[in-house]
Amino acid sequence: MTSKSTLELVQVSKLFGNTVAVDHIDLKIPEGSYCCLLGPSGCGKTSTLRMIAGHEPVTSGDIIIGANNVTDLLPAGRNTAMMFQSYALFPHLNVIDNVSFALKMRGVDKAERHAEARKLLALVDMQAYEQRLPAQLSGGQQQRVALARALITKPQILLLDEPLSALDPFLRLRMRTELKRLQRELGITFIHVTHGQDEAMALADLVVLMNAGKIEQQGSPREIFNYPRTEFVAKFIGGHAVIRAGQSSVAVRNDRLILKSPSDGVSGPFVAGTIKEIEYQGTFVRVSIAGEEGNDLAAELSDDTIDQMNVSIGDRVLVTWNADQAHPLNSSQIATVPTAGAA
Repeated sequence: MTSKSTLELVQVSKLFGNTVAVDHIDLKIPEGSYCCLLGPSGCGKTSTLRMIAGHEPVTSGDIIIGANNVTDLLPAGRNTAMMFQSYALFPHLNVIDNVSFALKMRGVDKAERHAEARKLLALVDMQAYEQRLPAQLSGGQQQRVALARALITKPQILLLDEPLSALDPFLRLRMRTELKRLQRELGITFIHVTHGQDEAMALADLVVLMNAGKIEQQGSPREIFNYPRTEFVAKFIGGHAVIRAGQSSVAVRNDRLILKSPSDGVSGPFVAGTIKEIEYQGTFVRVSIAGEEGNDLAAELSDDTIDQMNVSIGDRVLVTWNADQAHPLNSSQIATVPTAGAA
C-alpha cells in the first residue's frame, strides 16, 4: 500500500525550560516493524512520539526517515501520520468525510477521495457506518474511523498515542488484535506509545522501555522479559522477583520460584519469609511472601502445587530457585523504581 522506511533518532533531546524530557537518545526502528514506546508517566515516550511527528520541535539531535533528515520539516512534509489519544474526529462531519478530509485539503475531487475512504473503511470493517456522525459511534468504532483517517495519506510511518487507553478492557483486547492485523497487512511501521506492559508485549516487534528521559532497554518482548538489564526493567515489566544480596541483585521469574517448608531445607540459593497473601488467579495461584532483608516476593504456582503444600497465610516458608534461572541486574538510572502497572 505504501513505501516503507527505517526511522532513526540520533542523540535526540527535548527540553521544556530547564526540564529534560528526552535525554540524548539513539534509536533505530526497522522498516515495517511494530515498535512500542513503553514506560511510566513522565518518562519521555510521548515527547519522543511528538518529535517524530513534528508536533514538538527537537532541542538537539536528528530525526532521519529513510535517507531524509526530517528534523526541521513540518508534520506534512514527513510522510508520517498520527492517531491521537482522543481520536480528534470532526463532530460535524460524517464518517466518510472524516476519513477523506486530508484528501479534500489536497484538492482531490469528491468521487476519488470517497472511493479511497471506502477502501480504508472496508479495511477496518466500518463501511456500513459511512454516513454516521462520530457521536453516533461507540468508542471502538471511533477508533477504527480515526485509524482509517490516519492511513488515507499513505504514510510511511503511523504514530499512535495511547490509542487503546480510552477503551474498556474487553474492547481494548479486541482492538489490540485488530491493530496487529492491520500492521501486518499494511506492512508499514507502527510506533505506539503505551504505559501498558501487556499491550507492548502483545503487539511489539521492538519494545523500547524508557525511564527518566532515557532508553533503559530495547529489544524484542521475549528479550525484555527474559533478560531484564536493570531492576527498573524487571519491576516495570513485572513477572519477576528482584532479589538483593549485598551490593548485587538478580531477577528470577515468578513462575520459576519454588516454595519449600523450612523443615525440608534447601541446597541452593533461597530467601526465608512469611506468607502474607494467597490469591487465586485462574491459571495460577500467586503467593506473596514477606522475605527477610526486604526481599518481598510473589511466587506463581499451580493449583496442584498449592494443594500438595497445604500452606496458609502466616506460614514460614523458604523460597528457592535454580541458580541458572537467576539473571544478574545492573543498577537502574533512578532510585525510585515503580512496580508493574505504574501509570
